Amino acid sequence: MSKIVDFEEAEKRARVRDLELEKKSFQQEHNGVSKDQLEKAMDLISQATGKEHYIGTKRAPQSRVRFVQFMQENLGHLNKREYLTGREKIFLNDMVPYIAFSSNCIVLDIKAKNPVPANITEIANMIGSDRSNTSKVINSLVKKGILFKGESGIEGNNAKAYAIFVNPHIFYAGDKENVNEALKVMFHKAMKMPILKELPDKLF
Repeated sequence: MSKIVDFEEAEKRARVRDLELEKKSFQQEHNGVSKDQLEKAMDLISQATGKEHYIGTKRAPQSRVRFVQFMQENLGHLNKREYLTGREKIFLNDMVPYIAFSSNCIVLDIKAKNPVPANITEIANMIGSDRSNTSKVINSLVKKGILFKGESGIEGNNAKAYAIFVNPHIFYAGDKENVNEALKVMFHKAMKMPILKELPDKLF
């Protein structure tokens, strides 16, 4: 005589097992505290403060580390096409410590709450070069669509001061999935230039 299998009951038992495993997994991940205990604690805090609270973790020290992302495939493409001179490569590499988060602007201090754009004279001082040579390299990179020069005021001797921005398709200090809208506008025309148009990786 064949045994009748109660599939509905078997399914219930499987769900209970899955639920128990889920609870054990949660407790292991939260140092032995159950989900129910945690929810009760959060409810108690909400009642005491009159505000909703959520569970978060303290940011790791590494999350505060500043970095610039190199677009490897794009740099490789430019190298194969011999698009940049040796001096231009050195200049761009020298600028990496001064590229501000999100704006991709070359600034005096990337740690400042409101970073101040570095003008050409200040950039020359940063890298131990003279203003004339620095200006030539910047202008060359602007023509090639790697940098953008936006007027930002007046320097000494009534010379115009410029804020210099780096094309995020080459180096970017920011979220690649959420590129600063101003940068998109600045480099819109540049990305239509033949060699830049062929870049393998596009952020916008």
